[in-house]
Amino acid sequence: MIIRSFTRETKFMAKDRGALFWLALAFALSVIAVSFGVAEVREQRSTIATLIEEDAADRASALQGHEEWGSAAYYAFHFTYAPPSDFAFAAMGQRDSSPWKHRVRMLALEGQIHEADTRNADFGLVGRFDFAFLAASVAPLLLILLLYDLRATERIARRHDLLVTTAGSPGSLWLPRALVRVAALALLLLAPLWGAALVEGTSLALAAQASAIVIGALLVWWLIVELVSRIDASPSILLTSLIGVWLALAIVVPAISKAAIEAGNPVPDGGEILLLQRETVNDAWDLPKAATMEPFVAEHPELAEGAIVEGPWAWKWYYAFHQVGDQTVRPLVQKYRDARLARDKQAELVSFFSPTSFVERSFEKLAGTDATSMIAYEDAVREFHGQLREFHYPLMFPEQPYDEDLLNGLPTYTPPS
Repeated sequence: MIIRSFTRETKFMAKDRGALFWLALAFALSVIAVSFGVAEVREQRSTIATLIEEDAADRASALQGHEEWGSAAYYAFHFTYAPPSDFAFAAMGQRDSSPWKHRVRMLALEGQIHEADTRNADFGLVGRFDFAFLAASVAPLLLILLLYDLRATERIARRHDLLVTTAGSPGSLWLPRALVRVAALALLLLAPLWGAALVEGTSLALAAQASAIVIGALLVWWLIVELVSRIDASPSILLTSLIGVWLALAIVVPAISKAAIEAGNPVPDGGEILLLQRETVNDAWDLPKAATMEPFVAEHPELAEGAIVEGPWAWKWYYAFHQVGDQTVRPLVQKYRDARLARDKQAELVSFFSPTSFVERSFEKLAGTDATSMIAYEDAVREFHGQLREFHYPLMFPEQPYDEDLLNGLPTYTPPS
């Protein structure tokens, strides 16, 4: 009996041109979204591979012909990056608005981090059409268009009561009809995602989690449509009401919560950090060298014996005031980091009141493109820069005889896992 009901409703849906159009559109949009995502991820991987090779060649060239540790450190750049995960194609997330690659050297670091290196900052404003956006924002609209008039159309045709009586109960009539459409929508949305996940080598567990998120979100929206469509009103009124609910949950709630979260957790501007650091570094040229070396030695007491600067110039003094620049902005950097994490944590809590926000955030977390992942990349850059300093400082405090072969021991950047 159950199989017969679903077979009947499948045939009925196959004759509904409107339903077939929305389902075909869902499949086409899913193919487009994952295709764009896969293409972007592959381009980023290609860019990283190219830059790794060019960076190694450039550094090898830059390290030749020096006679001092300081000049060798000055001209050597080091490429750092956050590679896209094998699921990043589904949700580019913060990779559109936050830098995922930097070339850094031994100079003051925070200024190098806060010089944005995004490929196209416009994406940070308008967003990207990826699968996460499709599943979060577009799929609910398609579901509404598939389900909103199932009851209302029968009421207008005056067949509603007869159909319910014939079926025996409302559930045995409307449940199979709606479930067939919801299942068809879920399948057509997820099929391209599964294909892309197979091509990209995404783990089965991760693909299953993503599928569960999409299906769960569709079930939530189905419940909303079901509750609203029970109202005895015309299809146009029901559609308007459901669009209003979608606007409230998908746009109004996230917008209001975003404004409230940002007001409650002010974040220092990255340009403010950059400006303060540059002012500190530039001012050091005109200050007594002790003004630089004292805070530097306080940070590195083990280098105190070699931190005496005699004469107008010394590489160790130059790198010391660059580090003091980082030390000066450290409280501001920590405030910047903490406020971003606080915003992200609060946004995670608010997302439970907005299915669209919840789906997007869940996909970004699975893809490793959320705010936490991008902050982890910044932390990895800072850790690597610290390793560079730990390598160079013992060679300059006090100055050791220059030996180019020792530069083969330069630390190697490892991206965050």
